[in-house]
Amino acid sequence: MSNPTGNDSVARVQEGWVRGPLARFLTPNVETVDVDPEQKYPTVGVLNRGRGLLYREPVAGSSTSYKKFNRIGPGVLVYSRLKAFEGAITITPDDLPESFASQEFPTFSFTPTADPEFFRILTTTQLMWNALQGASKGMGGRRERVKPVDFLNISMAIPPLPVQRQIVEVIGAVDEQISALDAEADALDELWWALGREMVVAVKGERTVALASFCDISGGLTKNKKDLEQPDLVEVPYLRVANVHRHHLNLSEVATIQTTQAKAAKLRLRRGDVLMNEGGDRDKLGRGHVWEGQIPDCIHQNHVFRVRVTDQSFDSYFVSAWGNTFGRIWFETFGTQTTGIASINRATLSRFPVPDVPLSVQRDWAGRLGVVVKTMDSLRDQEESLRATRASLVSGLLDQSITIDV
Repeated sequence: MSNPTGNDSVARVQEGWVRGPLARFLTPNVETVDVDPEQKYPTVGVLNRGRGLLYREPVAGSSTSYKKFNRIGPGVLVYSRLKAFEGAITITPDDLPESFASQEFPTFSFTPTADPEFFRILTTTQLMWNALQGASKGMGGRRERVKPVDFLNISMAIPPLPVQRQIVEVIGAVDEQISALDAEADALDELWWALGREMVVAVKGERTVALASFCDISGGLTKNKKDLEQPDLVEVPYLRVANVHRHHLNLSEVATIQTTQAKAAKLRLRRGDVLMNEGGDRDKLGRGHVWEGQIPDCIHQNHVFRVRVTDQSFDSYFVSAWGNTFGRIWFETFGTQTTGIASINRATLSRFPVPDVPLSVQRDWAGRLGVVVKTMDSLRDQEESLRATRASLVSGLLDQSITIDV
């Protein structure tokens, strides 16, 4: 693999690339079946941004209005006509069991000049997603679709088969590293939960105290149009529920908001504050992590509680770990549920029971769990960096700024 140099071998490879419609490489092979009311049909969808198939529960023929289904076979290209503009396209796994989808999901087989694994890589690129967006036709919302004829007319530069296979080999090696890092991080996540369960058992029976007895609990900023009329507005970063996860914070995208200087000062996060989510899915109530001052002048929205430990005989990291482990079931039990949304209020959070164990015990458990989290976070960072490298490598290979000698 090299950058363009103008040598003979590179020139030969470049000359082998073909720019033309996808119809040169793909053939429609849609197989329809009549829906039998007496049968059940394992169904699939297609995730956006080339993320593969969405496996759904089997559908009883008697419960659907569809008269026909498309049979989705292994090793074929499939996309969603309705969601193609979002990159809902993939190559089905070779071991895919019998599956079905509505007729909004056309399928295509490959010509002898196309490597399915190369096209699997192509479906994960912005290049393909942009092309699908351009091919989408219709007026507004659910009327927009990519018809198979328009999909096959999309023009792309495709390398000769030997280069396709070489690209698959190169990207496959990167994907193996990404998968290995992901597996290591998943194993550490399981270890974290195992340690958490061990911690819960170890302190079982100890006296507990209510969270509010040693913490200052505060709700966050509620958007208020009247604030925007004030003369002393400042724009500050603020954390949303999407930023606050169990035992880590996702700060890759932090929004900003305008509020008054007084509110910004009152809600400003301090190092050591425990963040806990108010609502969402029931199993996500109370999830959170400790703020470590990553972003100056950061505040939090009203759906994220700030728990500030005011008694030095309690450790913030232990409180957070306890909320994420024991608290997961406790909040599910005592949270409230409305249509589709679960939540905990300040009163419920205030009475959350925390073991009143010696500070040394708290720090021991927090330390053990923290080491696992830091190692896991490091692996996730490496994985994210490698994904970015992969995207750049694929882009370079497809626009031929990076070439492969074969």
